[in-house]
Amino acid sequence: MVYGMERGYRSSILLAILTVICAGSAGCLSSIFVPAPHNNATIPIATPTTESPLATLSAGDMALQLSDLPSDYILRDRTAIAYAGISQVFQDLGWQQGYQVSYYRMDKDVNDITTIVQEINLYPLDNVKEVYSLEKEALLPLEDNTTDYQVPFPLQGDRSIAWRETRSGDHGTLVTYTVIFTKKNVYEKISMTGTTTDYEALKDIAQKAVAKIR
Repeated sequence: MVYGMERGYRSSILLAILTVICAGSAGCLSSIFVPAPHNNATIPIATPTTESPLATLSAGDMALQLSDLPSDYILRDRTAIAYAGISQVFQDLGWQQGYQVSYYRMDKDVNDITTIVQEINLYPLDNVKEVYSLEKEALLPLEDNTTDYQVPFPLQGDRSIAWRETRSGDHGTLVTYTVIFTKKNVYEKISMTGTTTDYEALKDIAQKAVAKIR
């Protein structure tokens, strides 16, 4: 009789323990599967900006700086271009403003000199393509000349062309690379002339010049 009561007592204790464990487990499970709170915050939508088709800087502000060139170059001259210095055909095409800057490097010991000249001109957007066509035509030699020819060059801006010209003189052979291009309403010409020229350096300089047009 005592054994039966003891067994019943133990069963009651075990049942109570199981009830507590189940209750605790139910609480844990309910906390695990609680639905995630809804985030009602509004996500801002980026509004695309329209880039101006015209340059927003002056010609002078888009000019190459000394820091854009190899470290051995020196400033030679920089100046605004006067209206009187523009030919009639380009005046008629609505020339607005221009700027020119030039740099050079020299090694007197070996009579070596190289110059870099940049010319920037602004026109009405509708006329800049015609300006480019006229300047491109002016690059072509008047007669067959195997020393003057177009060279492969990465596209600069909206349209571009690069030309190589070789001339022999009293100071040896001079090579001139000329790159012309347009972007927006800007026409630019960059030339590198000297007894020592660097096609790869010119590519880097031209890319920096294009990036300044904005």
